[in-house]
Amino acid sequence: MAEQSIAGAGRVMAADGDRSARARLVILLLCLALVLCVFLSLTSGASDASAVRVIRDWFTGAMPADAALAARDQLIVYDIRMPRVLLGVLIGAALAACGAVMQGLFRNPLADPGLIGVSAGSSLGAVAIIVLGTTWLAPVTLALGTLALPLAAFFGGLAVTLLLYAIATRQGRTSVATMLLAGIAISALAMALTGILIFMADDRQLRDLTFWQLGSLAGATWPKIGTVGPVIVLALSAMPFLSRGLNALALGEATAGHLGIPVQRLKYTAIVAVSAAVGASVAVSGGIGFIGIVVPHVLRLAIGPDNRYLLPASALLGASLLLLADAVARTIVAPAELPIGIVTAVAGAPFFLWILLRKRGVIDL
Repeated sequence: MAEQSIAGAGRVMAADGDRSARARLVILLLCLALVLCVFLSLTSGASDASAVRVIRDWFTGAMPADAALAARDQLIVYDIRMPRVLLGVLIGAALAACGAVMQGLFRNPLADPGLIGVSAGSSLGAVAIIVLGTTWLAPVTLALGTLALPLAAFFGGLAVTLLLYAIATRQGRTSVATMLLAGIAISALAMALTGILIFMADDRQLRDLTFWQLGSLAGATWPKIGTVGPVIVLALSAMPFLSRGLNALALGEATAGHLGIPVQRLKYTAIVAVSAAVGASVAVSGGIGFIGIVVPHVLRLAIGPDNRYLLPASALLGASLLLLADAVARTIVAPAELPIGIVTAVAGAPFFLWILLRKRGVIDL
């Protein structure tokens, strides 16, 4: 049996190996695309501040003719746009990579942190801190300070993920149908509890929560990046080490075990990494959907299912797409700003329906 499993894994990897050169080329192109998207994000917005002029002044050290205009441009570019761009890169990469990990873990292209309730659990934790942080949860916020919000979002997402995994797994086997249906139920429950907290919120909290729940990078600041950035970077850094195990898991849990993969440890590591990244992202940006389901699926069609290439490519494409969505959100109704979750939903929902219809004859729920 072990020899057959290893032979089967070899055939799968050989088939995927034909796309290795294409995958490397795609990753290189995605790196260039991300650089272009970063430049576009730095130069777009309601203000006419010139990022090019600011960057030129930084490198040349030249004294600008209009010092007041230069100071304004530096303030807008360095203190407003740059944190927003960096946060967009981190969150876009986190959501897309988490989607790829979840799809590999559950062996289903419809798995997504938002679809199965992880994002809803993270939102519940974050909303609880926002609404109750000055009353019932005041000791927690006083003890943790700025870490209270990301930690609450992390533990909310982790709790939902562990509960979902416990419900969907029996005798070491994970039921995809149970996972999706349980995810819908848990997500609905988390949203109901979130609704109760919103009902308890005052006017100021309500305004913040309404915009935050639709997703936005408007609140990006350097201190926020300093708080959630290390969590996201650490989670993203751990994900490439899961690629070998996720590749073997595609052959089935039993086969992966025969190939020497510690399946249970792989699952727990993936769950913690996804919960940490999603929780930290939700804590500062609110709900941004469809990045985690659209990006890995597109790349899987282009470069194949090998997670050695799929995970980094997903992170790069997710970061680029979120920056583009943010640029659209900032400019389409300027000087006002459209919540970024609306932009990603308008673009991602039709694609999700296309995936569902395309897989209709393959996935039996």
